[in-house]
Amino acid sequence: MEPRTPMESRTIITDFVLPSETNPIGNMFGGELLARMDRAAGIAARRHSRRIVVTASVNHVAFNKMIPLGSVVTVEAKVSRAFKSSMEIYMDVWIEDRESGMRSKANEAIYTFVAVDEMGSPVPVPPVKPESELEQERYDAALRRRQLSLVLAKKMNPKDATELKALFT
Repeated sequence: MEPRTPMESRTIITDFVLPSETNPIGNMFGGELLARMDRAAGIAARRHSRRIVVTASVNHVAFNKMIPLGSVVTVEAKVSRAFKSSMEIYMDVWIEDRESGMRSKANEAIYTFVAVDEMGSPVPVPPVKPESELEQERYDAALRRRQLSLVLAKKMNPKDATELKALFT
């Protein structure tokens, strides 16, 4: 399979925060943001694999800034690394200042998706070929995150987690 770049999977979803999507103090529900990120990540994973994809895990979510009612929210998702049938999708969440239009990073997240066939069985996906320095950093870190996840799930012996060993030796 030919490698694909993260830009080939890039997905951008932009929308307003509406009153029905906010909590009693006027900020976006975390669950609403999680759903938007899941949709963006799913599209990015599908663009990369060109297959049916399913959410395997929500690996990391950072709710760093509250997102107030009426904000313009943009979720940008790209596949950061692909393994056999799984893909790590890294997302940045931006909000726009209502008056200046300046964007600031509000949150970030990492999801894992798996490509499947029509019967739901995992299928191989193309590798990722990072192009920018940030894409390379995220690509390299994805292997460490994957090994840590496998060790914690007892699917990998800690002695075999080469990337984790490199962090501590």
